[in-house]
Amino acid sequence: MADPAVLAVAEHRRGELRDVSFELLTAGRELADAIGGELHVAVISGDVETHADALNREGVDAIHTVPVGEEFDHTVYQGAVEELVDAHDPATVLFPNSVNGLDYAPAVAESLGVPLVTDAIDVAYDDELTVTREQYGSKVETILAVEGDRYALTVRGGEWPAANGSGNAVVETFDVDVDPADSGARVQGYEEVGGGDVDIADADVLVSVGRGIEEEDNLDLIFDLAEAMDATVSSSRPIVDNGWLPKNRQVGQSGKVVTPDVYLAIGISGAVQHVAGMKGAETIIAINTDPNAPIFDIADYGIVGDLFDVVPELIDDFE
Repeated sequence: MADPAVLAVAEHRRGELRDVSFELLTAGRELADAIGGELHVAVISGDVETHADALNREGVDAIHTVPVGEEFDHTVYQGAVEELVDAHDPATVLFPNSVNGLDYAPAVAESLGVPLVTDAIDVAYDDELTVTREQYGSKVETILAVEGDRYALTVRGGEWPAANGSGNAVVETFDVDVDPADSGARVQGYEEVGGGDVDIADADVLVSVGRGIEEEDNLDLIFDLAEAMDATVSSSRPIVDNGWLPKNRQVGQSGKVVTPDVYLAIGISGAVQHVAGMKGAETIIAINTDPNAPIFDIADYGIVGDLFDVVPELIDDFE
């Protein structure tokens, strides 16, 4: 087996692979093609064999399974990635830009003595690695030239399409000298935050509401529409700041990044902080009374009108 140009580390949570894992495959394949080499994927802890089957998609050359532990553990992930890098010598290691990824990626980079660039939205290689990031509240994009012989990157979810197609990757077990018992911390359990079983990052259709809803009682109208559309309700930051919806419903730079098939923005002006969290949606539809609202700049379809007139008509159409 040839050494990889790119090693991408998959992420799973509570037994399910996260969408960003499949997006990493696309980003990793593009970068491996530019560097010239193979794309290898690591899946650590949990049901690694089942996860490996799901990750065996077109463009993946090899999958390394590390059957140690059940859920994310900093010590296990750091040690496993370091041993994989030592054994296979990849030019670049890709991590998800997630809570877990940002937990252990800096430790891996420090241990390996390599530069780390976080929250990448684009990467390219032409004799040197360049990484595109957003800064100043997503108001500007910067392109960074990264020096070195090896690199570590965290990749923002929703910026690359998920890899598709069946692959024929070599799947092998990778034994590591890591004992979860040596970890200073371990998962004891999970406790749902307000909003219970809702994870807007997994929704195919989102009905998202902003300050245009005016009053908390008017949210009933939004939930009625979501029910009619078989959609999930999300929101911009002002709704959460007012305490009208829990934090796990918030889309944006300080909330969650979402990539649904359809994103219906109702009464949302389109501030850059919010757009940063939903611009990867396949289809964006906006309803706003202001024809100059920034949300219309990125919307595929727009309705200039009062949501209190438009939404009831939509409910009638979907019911």
